[in-house]
Amino acid sequence: MILALNNKCNLTKDEFLMYNENLKKLDFTKTTVIVFPTSLYLGMFSSNKILLGSQNVSMFASGPHTGEVSAKQLKSLNVEYSLVGHFERREEQHETNNSINKKIKNLISENITPILCIGEVLSEQEIVTEVLTKQLQESLKDLSKNDIEKIIIAYEPIWSIGTGIIPSCNKIKTIVNYLKSLYPNNKVLYGGSVNVDNVVKLTKENIVDGYLIGGLSLHLDKVQTLLNTIEK
Repeated sequence: MILALNNKCNLTKDEFLMYNENLKKLDFTKTTVIVFPTSLYLGMFSSNKILLGSQNVSMFASGPHTGEVSAKQLKSLNVEYSLVGHFERREEQHETNNSINKKIKNLISENITPILCIGEVLSEQEIVTEVLTKQLQESLKDLSKNDIEKIIIAYEPIWSIGTGIIPSCNKIKTIVNYLKSLYPNNKVLYGGSVNVDNVVKLTKENIVDGYLIGGLSLHLDKVQTLLNTIEK
């Protein structure tokens, strides 16, 4: 089981250093915990049991691209995972499936595991499988079967992220089963108003392979509660 902690654009340097120390106090044995700090703090991270991920990666391999961080640079900081396609970047930075495809290829070239975020807006619920299929097909274009199987899929219904509106476990199960019918060898995470109640149900029924959490990741007491629930 995976628990991915997306810090988003939060924490000052001193706050992150304290957060990093408190991360080391988390008690777990069976869960893969990955933290995704802002890129400023990747080089400050240290832990012997928690893995490091990046919130983003450049679509460019290297060169004159001001403000970008390449997959090669991430690798030099011991980054093992990277988010791609998060809806906030799609919405705010106008990222497309085509640019996400380039990012995925760059990550794979450096042996960094991409976590591909996909999801639908509220008005797309009736055509959710078509929306997700299009995102996946275009984001994974021209990748070999072997490379595709290196990717983790994170299903995040956009209308649920940070809203407290939670899809039913049956609905999540239906979507995850559909995704696994397309990509049976890929792990699938769920994100979107994750809380203890839905983690209990989803974990008990073995529906997903883990969880991607955002704002909740900043509250390590609640993260510990989630870990306790996952590891029961």
